[in-house]
Amino acid sequence: MGWRSLMWIVWPSFMAAAATTAVVFALVDPLDIVVFGYVPVSRQAGYSAGFFLFWGMATFSSALSLFLSRGKLADEDDEGDC
Repeated sequence: MGWRSLMWIVWPSFMAAAATTAVVFALVDPLDIVVFGYVPVSRQAGYSAGFFLFWGMATFSSALSLFLSRGKLADEDDEGDC
């Protein structure tokens, strides 16, 4: 994987994570989120954890899209069958 492919994955996922973080935390206070009981963290730590969670999910999605787009085209498979 080259630098160009890496940037095709990382940059769109960064932008998606930034937009998702802005929308989610405009509606939800990170101190109100309780998953495994109350964890005493600051708001800034909650925002950071949420951003990196969203970035990881978006990176996985972008990487999977790039991986699936590198398959053979249907026209290339049937060249000699005519």
